[in-house]
Amino acid sequence: MGRRVLVTGSSKGIGKAIALKLADMGFDICLHCRSDVKSAEDVALLVENKGVSASIVQFDAADRAGTKQVLESHLEEFGPFYGVVCNAGISADTAFPAMTENEWDNVIHTNLDGFYNVLHPLVMPMVSARKGGRIITVSSLSGEIGNRGQVNYSASKAGIIGATKALALELAKRKITVNCVAPGLIETEMTDDLPVGDIKNMIPLRRMGKPEEVASAVGFLISDDAAYVTRQVISVNGGIA
Repeated sequence: MGRRVLVTGSSKGIGKAIALKLADMGFDICLHCRSDVKSAEDVALLVENKGVSASIVQFDAADRAGTKQVLESHLEEFGPFYGVVCNAGISADTAFPAMTENEWDNVIHTNLDGFYNVLHPLVMPMVSARKGGRIITVSSLSGEIGNRGQVNYSASKAGIIGATKALALELAKRKITVNCVAPGLIETEMTDDLPVGDIKNMIPLRRMGKPEEVASAVGFLISDDAAYVTRQVISVNGGIA
């Protein structure tokens, strides 16, 4: 078995693109889904067709106890990960005065608490393995500059940036790098209903990004070429900020 990487939220969209990119690079992939096991199984077949192994874990990143139980069980069977890509996230957009408690809590618990819930069971096994490693979080343009109607989402994604930078300091001496990728407007299901024409006019490159372009940034950060890169945020946003 080669070096293994967990990619959360990898049954579709950006996470799927990341999983396939890393499989192309020769990493064994652990795919994660919250509920759509069928889509995760479909991605697993694509990963295995690239000549590497694929496994699947299912949990809700907002459920701390459930996430810990699943990950610890997986570690017992397969051992520590070389890399973790924290990609899973949700949005619930609405103007702040109309935002419900559930819309706030669900986004914060999944996106920001998910950072702790996923990484906390995995970090010490990575350290104990003494083989270095890579942790990559996925924030957002919204977490860097804020966005109307996304106070909850912006808060969660800005928090991820701060947590990433702090964790990078703690793990640097263990040769575990911790970096963040912050996508802008990317062509996924989350952006299907947006006014594309108006959005393109806001972006200096005059187009939305592709999931594969985010995956390429992750691929660099997880590669050996990025061994001296840590505590950084790489923005993939077409120059919008």
